[in-house]
Amino acid sequence: HFAGRDIDVVVGIESRGFLLGGALAYKWKIGLVPVRKPGKLPAATFSETYELEYGTDTLEIHKDAIQPGQKVLLIDDLLATGGTLKAAAGLVEKCGGRVIGIGCLIELTFLNGLEKLQNYDFYSLIQFDSE
Repeated sequence: HFAGRDIDVVVGIESRGFLLGGALAYKWKIGLVPVRKPGKLPAATFSETYELEYGTDTLEIHKDAIQPGQKVLLIDDLLATGGTLKAAAGLVEKCGGRVIGIGCLIELTFLNGLEKLQNYDFYSLIQFDSE
């Protein structure tokens, strides 16, 4: 779905997004930027807190990981409620990057996570329509 697009960098979300995103970055000969849980990255970071079913969580990205105007593809293993991917997109935008697509291996459509990602080009390989 995203092959042939003018993508500058892939952002992989901890931790399975590193595997999937790393494979794409390698194939396309572009960089991979990790988005991680708080306190895992060694340099200065931006952070984004998002809602979970029972509380909140936070993601971080290095402040200098993405240059202003870079075109970014976000990759994760699963779209459930959409909070993680929306937060990751927010981090890319804080860096000045432009999210041109979001890709996941699996989408749990019955959780309606895509509603939080309406402003993005989203693609999943597998969709589950019920629990």
